[in-house]
This record gives sequence, structure tokens and C-alpha cells, in this order.
Amino acid sequence: MPEQGPVSLLAALEGRRVLLSGPVGPDGDSLGACLALQHWLRTLGGDADVAAVLPQRYAFLPNAEGIVPDSRVEPGYDAVVVLDGDRHRLAPQVEAAFEAAEVRAIIDHHASTTEDGYTHFWVDGGAVSTCEMLFEAMQAAELPLDADLATMLYVGAIFDTGGFRYSNTRPSTHRMAAALLEAGVDHADIALKVLMERRLSALRLLGDVIADATSYCDGQVLVGRVPLAMAKRRKLRPGDLEGVVDALVHVKGVEVGALLIERRATRVKASLRSAGSLDVAALAAELVPSGGGHAKAAGAVVDCTLAELEERLVAKLARCLGAAETSMALASAGEADS
Repeated sequence: MPEQGPVSLLAALEGRRVLLSGPVGPDGDSLGACLALQHWLRTLGGDADVAAVLPQRYAFLPNAEGIVPDSRVEPGYDAVVVLDGDRHRLAPQVEAAFEAAEVRAIIDHHASTTEDGYTHFWVDGGAVSTCEMLFEAMQAAELPLDADLATMLYVGAIFDTGGFRYSNTRPSTHRMAAALLEAGVDHADIALKVLMERRLSALRLLGDVIADATSYCDGQVLVGRVPLAMAKRRKLRPGDLEGVVDALVHVKGVEVGALLIERRATRVKASLRSAGSLDVAALAAELVPSGGGHAKAAGAVVDCTLAELEERLVAKLARCLGAAETSMALASAGEADS
């Protein structure tokens, strides 16, 4: 059984060469947490590299210029810590470094994450974000909170709560936000960069996805797709798809929104969102054992074609929702609703 919690993990990282990383296509919580833990280790007299393909929207983060691209990671680290994801979703080079390391740790808030493969396991399925876990541990350790550290943590807090709009937002979330604001974060600028700004090409890609989305299960399921040809036409960059699946689930009457992203001809990522009681983390795990996440936000990477995954997903959702699979184009549905 792996060691549990932050105290044993920090002790294990002391004096070691450490790599911090998250899943391929990292979001604000993963990046903020990686940089915040790097900051903490430096205050303790150590250091660590952060590995990621950095989306441009997060280039403003303090110390982001020092992030090592996934493709340049080499084995040789004594310790590798995965933040806000799990080891099954690492880039190949990071995964190789992880497997070769003596300390293989995870810090995560997804209840679907299991202990298998780790020497140190710090997971809190009840936490709002991985950044919140770090914030609470830093407060307990009486770590000084400056504007840079507060900015890193705030990015994770607003990303995983959708700017405090999601149902996972708790009183403690706002208390954390208040402490970070008092430390000097520019909350309006961070919210703009993380949650709202898009490149023009990415905005047009969002339009493509919505225009081509298909409604299933009596309007309770809305599926959008990003085939390789669309990604190439719109010159897709890391971070361009953030928030697209949320646009699908926030349509009136939709219970589940799904975005299917073609990574290659026979490999597809499914991003799932639930507007109600349906547990999409359990659904993701049914699609593939490594799938998972939260009850209302989950994902899976499946080795099949985009059409095959859509068919499997809709069939499962139809059974869960007790509805017919019959599809209709979003445009037609919109005309019917108008």
C-alpha cells in the first residue's frame, strides 16, 4: 500500500530530483497545481521541473516560462508527481520517467483515481480542485502566501468551479478565494484569460462543433465532434477546446453533453459533462478502464473510430436515460425550439 497524504510525500521529495506533471492537454487546475508545488518545494530548499505542453492562455502564470515540453523529458528523475489526473494519461516521455522513478506519486481530487502504481498517494475525492488541496496543506504548514503563489492556486480554483458557477463550489472555496485575493491576485484578468478569451480560429472551431452537433435521446444528449480534418482546418492548438463541451451541456433540456475529439484514425478522446444526476465518471469507466473523473465531469480515451465511439456512447446513454437513440441535427432541434 502506498504512503498516504502530503506530509509523507513532502518528506519523500526532500533532496531528490523531482518532475511534476499532469495529463496530456493539461487544464488550469493541473498547471496551477504543478507550478504551486514547484514553488513550495523551492521554499523548502529543493527544486523541481514542471513538464507540460503549455496552452497559450496559461502563459501568464508565474514561472510558466520554465516549463519543460513533454517531448523533452528524459528519464533520470528520482521522483515524479502526477497532479490532477492519473498515470494512465501522461505523455509517453513523462510516463517513461514516471516508471523509472523511485518515488511515483499522485496528488488528485478525482474519486475515480486508484492507488495502483504509486508509492505515494494523496487523493481527496471530496476536494473541489487539486489547487484547493495544496492550498489547505500550505495553510497547515504556514507557508507564506505571495501574489505569485496565489495566482497559481486561483487559476485552479476558478477553472474547476467554472468561475464559481458549478455545483461543486462550497463555502470553503470562497474562503480560499478571499485569501488569494487578499494576497494580491488580479481576479478579473485571470478569469478573462482562463475562462473567456479565445483565438479567432478557436472561436470558429467552436462554431463548427455546435453547427454539426447531434441531439439524441429525446434531446437529453448532445454530441459534438472534432475530427482530425476540422482540427487541421482550424489550426487547433493546446487549450483551444477548453469550455467547448460545457457549451453543449448548457443547452436547455440536455442532461449529458459529449465532445468526441479524434486524436488519430482509431483513437478518440471523449469529454463528458452531466447537467443532472447521471454519473459520467462511471460512464467513462464503462467505455475504458482508465476512464473516469467526477460525477458531473469526466473523460476517457478509447481506441476505436470516432463513429464507433459515438455509437457505443449513445447506446449506453439511451439505456441510462430510458430514451430512444433517434438523432436529429442541432439546427433542426433549434428550429423546433424557436
